Amino acid sequence: MSHHKMTSSRKHHLKSVMLAIAEQRMEKEKVDIVAAKDAYLNEKCPELSLPGTLEDLQKLCKEIHQKIDKVDDERYDADAKVTKGAKEIEELKFKVTDLKGMKKPALKKVRMSADQMLHALLGSKHKVTMDLRSNLKQVKKEVKQEATGDWRQNVEDKKDKKKMFEGAEA
Repeated sequence: MSHHKMTSSRKHHLKSVMLAIAEQRMEKEKVDIVAAKDAYLNEKCPELSLPGTLEDLQKLCKEIHQKIDKVDDERYDADAKVTKGAKEIEELKFKVTDLKGMKKPALKKVRMSADQMLHALLGSKHKVTMDLRSNLKQVKKEVKQEATGDWRQNVEDKKDKKKMFEGAEA
């Protein structure tokens, strides 16, 4: 079977015919959509005729409330289905990644102070600073009493220290 090339005029003619058919179909589709919308609205929302008596008006209000409740129930059910579907999609995504063998990288250790950690966890709510050193036990250092001490004792202490340093050098 031999293949013949199509001439450019033939291609243009076929293209214009295809575009004309597509345009006709799109116009028909638009008309069908408008007709379907009108039919749906006529079915779901019939012409409103207000009754003359109070009892008939109350019956109409009750019917409208029942319809509202029914539509609200349908909306709730649809919302529940969508939520359930979204959860199933998430679970399936996790299963797919598990089957692919993609592993999550190991977390790196990050050095953080307690304040930085609380700020990262609580965000702008974090106002209390944790000064860990403030909870430590306070130890008082012994203070030498040099003011009333004997000056000779002071000189003797310094001699011992001087000998200690001289001995280390020699």
